Amino acid sequence: MTFTVAALYRFAPFDDPAALRQPLLDLCAAEGVKGTLLLAPEGVNGTIAGSEAGIAAAIAHIRALPGCAELDVKYSTAAGMPFQRLKVRLKKEIVTLKVPGLDAARDAAPYVDPADWNAVVDDPDTVLIDTRNGFEVGYGSFAGAIDPATKSFGDFPEWWRANADRFAGKRVAMFCTGGIRCEKSTAFLRHEGVEDVVHLKGGILAYLEQVPAEESRWHGSCFVFDERVSVGHGLVEVGEKD
Repeated sequence: MTFTVAALYRFAPFDDPAALRQPLLDLCAAEGVKGTLLLAPEGVNGTIAGSEAGIAAAIAHIRALPGCAELDVKYSTAAGMPFQRLKVRLKKEIVTLKVPGLDAARDAAPYVDPADWNAVVDDPDTVLIDTRNGFEVGYGSFAGAIDPATKSFGDFPEWWRANADRFAGKRVAMFCTGGIRCEKSTAFLRHEGVEDVVHLKGGILAYLEQVPAEESRWHGSCFVFDERVSVGHGLVEVGEKD
């Protein structure tokens, strides 16, 4: 059996995330869906896997949550179930940056579609920043991208503040695995006074899905947070690094 994998997120205001947890947990359990979903006052994030019908039911349920009609979802497949169990957790943030007052739903920078991203990578006047941690970057990245070499996303603000002067007056383009960290990190940069900042719509996964390998500016594979370990163009399972 081939399993459908859905990586999803949406920044949306949830007044009472705890009230959303049990119905979502029950629905996923009934449909045989496994993986991890995070609920927080700022929205929902996670990766789940199951049958095509089971994932469709789970996604329909999440889209019906407040502000989630335009839920961002990346679909791929796995030869085996990539998760051992189902978890629906309540968190303070759906992606942890630890910067008070950020509103990614309101303040995230403009998107660049995957089809237009090569022009961004090739632009010598644009600073390309990989917002993922150093371990993930070790699997692959875009040509010429700056690796902040952080251990976690929560380290990014400190790195930026220590290096911001290097990028003064430059256009900044940011990317991450599925788009969620860029929504928040570009909101952070705008909070820090950076006016010209953009990010890759749908993240690396959307780029690898949509851009032909022969036109790619991507080198290596993309680490994913399940038992497939990493994927390449077409979101084909790659596994561990050599």
